[in-house]
Amino acid sequence: MSSDPWGRVDETGTVYVRTAEGEKVVGSWQAGTPEEALAYFERKYEGLVVEIGLLEKRVKTTDLSAKDAQTAIEHIRQQVDEHHAVGDLAALAARLDKLTESVESRREERKVQKAKQADEARSAKEALVTEAEELAQSEQWRAAGERLRALVDIWKGLPRLDRKSDDELWHRFSHARSVFSKRRKGHFAQLDAQREDARKAKERLVAEAESLSNSTDWGTTAARYRELMADWKAAGRAQREHEDDLWNRFRGAQDVFFAARSGVFAERDAEQTDNLRLKEELATEAEKLVPVTDLKAARAAFRGVNERWEAIGHVPRDARPKVEGRMQAVERAIQEAEEAEWRRTNPEARARAAGLTGQLQDAVEKLRKQIDAARAAGNDAKADKLSRELEGRQALLDQALKGLEEFGG
Repeated sequence: MSSDPWGRVDETGTVYVRTAEGEKVVGSWQAGTPEEALAYFERKYEGLVVEIGLLEKRVKTTDLSAKDAQTAIEHIRQQVDEHHAVGDLAALAARLDKLTESVESRREERKVQKAKQADEARSAKEALVTEAEELAQSEQWRAAGERLRALVDIWKGLPRLDRKSDDELWHRFSHARSVFSKRRKGHFAQLDAQREDARKAKERLVAEAESLSNSTDWGTTAARYRELMADWKAAGRAQREHEDDLWNRFRGAQDVFFAARSGVFAERDAEQTDNLRLKEELATEAEKLVPVTDLKAARAAFRGVNERWEAIGHVPRDARPKVEGRMQAVERAIQEAEEAEWRRTNPEARARAAGLTGQLQDAVEKLRKQIDAARAAGNDAKADKLSRELEGRQALLDQALKGLEEFGG
């Protein structure tokens, strides 16, 4: 018979473990010596010690769920209760009891933490809804639209609440976005209508300007052209695709009239020399407005300069292109600044530009693949033809990308 402080093997090969309730049968050993039998069941005990130690570490240092931890504890406890090892089983049971307490404590902590996280998520979503409802009434169309898109991303990153609460908050959030989208759509529809009204008004101004271009009633007609110019400025901007053409026709009609008048008054060149000096001074004053940093102020200042310019009268014919070119350069700079501002506030145009760019990029990529395939097949003629087509598409793409850059990205 062989024994140690925690167990023994009797002459029949039966292995026992000592517990506070007395000896318990561990198992039977017939394959070797009693020492080997004890060593085998002692190793099983050490295995349980290691298993409990690993479980204690997992409970302490990982996010092992309480349910999984309790399942693992019960699995080990069953082996301890069934006395399948030789060693201090009571110590193992005590460690398992303590581990159970830790798991229950963590369960409560996580329950509290989960409730706290739910409250935080609710508060965060309520704040998003409040901000979205405020933005829904904004007229800062671009900034508010970008912020609403950012709020959607933030919302997606937050935990879900209970279904009823989450659905109610999402309904308010979604409704606020819909209200903003409807208002923005209405705003730009109204803007388009205003530009259409401006186009019709400028069409009428152009028609009258062209009808007056051959008049020889110099004073009356020149005065009427100044009135038409004031009406032109008051009409607002037409659609971009119409504005430049209408302006060129309007300005061209005036040019015809004033050119004819200049021919008649050629003998007044001496007097017009003084006009030239005054206009050069105004051109210098206007050029100080470029580059345009404050569009509203520049527009107002240029209007004042232009009104004084128009009041001066004509200059000698040979000097006119240069001095007027200076003023026209300033006017173009202001118009370009206006167009840039208009583009920056027109998300629909940006979307169209982005869509066109994407289509051209797809077309360029497709042509490159076809060229590679033709080269690989030895069809150089086809590849050369496709290469010429690619050059045209690439040029269009470059123009589209440049146009897209004007929107800020």
